[in-house]
Amino acid sequence: MGNESVAVGRIDRTRGPDGAATGPGGRDLPRAGRPRSGGRGRARRVAGLILLLPILGLAVIVFLALVYSALTPPSTLMLGRWLTGQPVQRTAVPLDAISPHLVQAVIASEDQRFCAHRGVDWTALRDVVDDEEGPSRGASTITMQTVKNVFLWPGRSYIRKGLEIPLAMLADALWGKRRVMEIYLNVAEWGEGVFGAQAAARHWFGKDARALTRGEAALLAATLPNPIERSAGKPSRGVRAAAARIQGRLGQVEGLMGCLRR
Repeated sequence: MGNESVAVGRIDRTRGPDGAATGPGGRDLPRAGRPRSGGRGRARRVAGLILLLPILGLAVIVFLALVYSALTPPSTLMLGRWLTGQPVQRTAVPLDAISPHLVQAVIASEDQRFCAHRGVDWTALRDVVDDEEGPSRGASTITMQTVKNVFLWPGRSYIRKGLEIPLAMLADALWGKRRVMEIYLNVAEWGEGVFGAQAAARHWFGKDARALTRGEAALLAATLPNPIERSAGKPSRGVRAAAARIQGRLGQVEGLMGCLRR
């Protein structure tokens, strides 16, 4: 009787063809130490989501780039100020409503090969890569600065610079030169919370952007590297000197602006 009671209490185990333990009706029983398939499935799903994120990010950027072909975007700095309750001055205007002097001034100051490249000045970029200072200076075209202002974050890093390059090529292809310049002049920062040429002209000179003189345009362009510490309305000696150099180059770049003509 003792042996029978022990046999009744045992689980009916047999071995399948592969040696795995099976229960009543041939059902597989879990092997000791075998990882559960549910954990592997979750890991695969997480890995799939991680791989999907860059694709989704690219799709969002392409969608926004298409939207911004017609609608003037905010900059990420503007969005940051709005989210933190800080004031923003910006009135979007078409390129025809901005003084040609300002267009010439920013090309003379920021990107004299604007009409010659496809968003990225590879020659200037190679020079910077070879320089031990890396991305801390130069090589940013107007197109690269535009996509940085619209899609990326402020600050300097190899990661951001690496993202600027494909985005600049995409913007050049989708928007064209006139639209790139139009967006740039509507999102560039020209003072604390002052964005775009129209707001800058009103804030610093009390006039519309279309009425800016050569000297005023040169002063605005001279402040672009650091618009928070440099003032177009109350320029320092250094800003005045930079503006004088820019103004002296205006005639030289006038013939390099064919890509901006209708």
